[in-house]
Amino acid sequence: MPNALALVVVLFFVLFCGKCYGELRVGFYEGKCGVTNVEGVVQNVVETWHFEKKEKDIAAALLRMQFHDCFVKGCDASILLDGLTSERKAVPNSSVRGFGLIDAIKEALEAECQGLVSCADIISMATRDAVVLAGGKWYDVETGRRDGDVSLASNVKLPAATISVSDSIKLFASKNLTQYDMVYLLGGHTVGIARCSLFKDRIYNFNKTGGPDPSMSPWLLAELKEKCPRISLIFDNTYPLDVKTPSLVDNSYFQEIKKGNGVLQIDQQIALDELTKNIVDDIVNDPDFYTKFGEAMVKLGRVEVLIDGQGEVRKSCRVVNKKPFIFGGLN
Repeated sequence: MPNALALVVVLFFVLFCGKCYGELRVGFYEGKCGVTNVEGVVQNVVETWHFEKKEKDIAAALLRMQFHDCFVKGCDASILLDGLTSERKAVPNSSVRGFGLIDAIKEALEAECQGLVSCADIISMATRDAVVLAGGKWYDVETGRRDGDVSLASNVKLPAATISVSDSIKLFASKNLTQYDMVYLLGGHTVGIARCSLFKDRIYNFNKTGGPDPSMSPWLLAELKEKCPRISLIFDNTYPLDVKTPSLVDNSYFQEIKKGNGVLQIDQQIALDELTKNIVDDIVNDPDFYTKFGEAMVKLGRVEVLIDGQGEVRKSCRVVNKKPFIFGGLN
């Protein structure tokens, strides 16, 4: 009889675990907000910003936001917290965008089901929806994260554009991500841009040689020299990381780095390094890039998450919840 009872319990969790708490899973919010489809609310706000507010580059912004959040103390929405010394004040995060969109989504969800949906989950769901609007393929997002309450600029230690492939692999491995995941996630640069200051040394003084990076194609070198003059009296210009289809989530980024058209040093090196070049070759010839990119994004979303019993669900994504004051008494 005990064995039969155990079997019933197992079958319940297999069939209905999408409606249970306690771990990260697809469908975590199903049935928890009445008839409201939580993911549908997120999708509607993202689409409104994309079509009505003309935020056509929101995919690049949110891909960067999710990566920068997850690689610092895990996917806990700590990047969203305001404060004089918060992560948002760190130099690598100075150009992170999309905060207003996240606020709008949170406001819409709070109106439907107060205190239910975490800001960390909003980042993951909104990023997926923005990827789809930019030509990518739908992927199921696991939810059930909770929000962190610590956000310090001093904790922000993100990989530099000049990081070596081997060091990058080690860094991703520390987050339980493989070198395959790393290469696919760098594919997020298919809709990204970079400022000239991040790669100017590759144009004029690569490794202090006084000349350009020899791995750069002559075409790209000429392009970047025009966009990023050696001496500029104007602001720091930007250049797309995917020189072919900078507004679309596709595998053209990988096609271009194979031709020597990688703008950042790490982008170019993954196409040349023995540790990763075969992965890049496979992606160039793989019609199922979209599915595998989505799988890598799901794995990124699992990095050091807080789940049931940890963290909190913020009422506002910009501030931690006020802790109740407990009056003590004399024994």
